[in-house]
Amino acid sequence: MSATSAVSAVSAANAHNAPGAAGRASGRPASFYLLATFFALFVLFLYGPMLAIFVLSFQGPEGGLTFPLRGVSLHWFGKLWEGIGVVDIGGAFRRSLALGTVVMVLTVGLSLLAGLAYRKRLPGGSALFYVVVASLIMPSIVVSLGIGLLFRLVDTGLKTWLEANAPALAEAYTTALGMYTSGLGAQLTWTLPFGLLIMFAVFNRFNPAYEEAARDLGATPWQAFRHVVLPLIGPSLVGIGMFGFTLSWDEIARSSQAMGDLNTLPLELQGLTTTVTTPVIYALGTVTTIVSFAVMAVTLGLVWAFGGRRRR
Repeated sequence: MSATSAVSAVSAANAHNAPGAAGRASGRPASFYLLATFFALFVLFLYGPMLAIFVLSFQGPEGGLTFPLRGVSLHWFGKLWEGIGVVDIGGAFRRSLALGTVVMVLTVGLSLLAGLAYRKRLPGGSALFYVVVASLIMPSIVVSLGIGLLFRLVDTGLKTWLEANAPALAEAYTTALGMYTSGLGAQLTWTLPFGLLIMFAVFNRFNPAYEEAARDLGATPWQAFRHVVLPLIGPSLVGIGMFGFTLSWDEIARSSQAMGDLNTLPLELQGLTTTVTTPVIYALGTVTTIVSFAVMAVTLGLVWAFGGRRRR
C-alpha cells in the first residue's frame, strides 16, 4: 500500500468514527443528570431555609413571617437593637461569645495535649479514648440531663456539708449549676471528641524526622515543638478552634439542662420562636449566622497565613 493510500484510509476511518467519538465526549449518561438534580435539590433543602430567613429579615415595617416580601429596609434590625420584650438579647449574645471563646481555647489546648500524649504508648489510653468518643453517640439531651442531675446531687451534698460545718455559708450558697461549670462541661463533651479525632489524624501523618533533625541541630524539646511541630500543625489547631467555637455558638440540646439561670443566645432564640411573631426573629437569625461566617472567614485567613509561612 502506498503512503497516499494509507493516509486516505486513516482519514476515512477517522471520518467514520468522529460522530460517535464526539457524541461520547460531549454527551452524558442519564444517571449524571439524575444525580445532578438530586444534588441541586439537596443543596436547596440545606440552604434554602437560611436564604429565606436572610431575605425576610430585610422586610419593611409591614412585613410578616412569610412571603411575599413587603418592602425592603433595616427596620427589624433596629428593633432587634432596641431589644425584644423582657429578653436581654444583647446579654445573651455576649454570654454566647464569651462561652464560645472559652470553649474554643480549652478545646484547642486539651486536644493538643491529648494528641501529644497519644504519640507514645499511654497506659489506659484505649479506654480513655472510647470514653471520650462515646459522648458523640449518646443522645445530646441525655448528656444534658445527666450533667444537670450530677450537679444537683453536688448541690445537695455541698448544702448538707455546709449546714453542718458552716451555717453562714450554707445560707448564701445557691447552686453549682452555671455557665462556666456545668454549661462549660456539657459543651466540652461535644467539642473535645472532634478535636481529639482531628489531632489523631494530624499526628498519624506527621513525620517525626523533622523533630529528629531539630534535635540533631541542638534544639531542646521545647524549641523543637515551638519552631518545628507547632508551625506544621498550626492550620489543624486553627480548624479545631473553629469547630470549638461554632459548635458552642450553635449548641442547644446539651446546654438545655446545664446552663443554670442564664441562657445562651441559642436557648433564648429557641424560646423566642414560640412568642415572637415579627421578622425581628429573622433579623436575629441573620446576625447569628453572620457571626458564624465571620469566624469561618477568620479561620481561613489564619490557615492561609500559616500556609504562607510554611512555604517561606
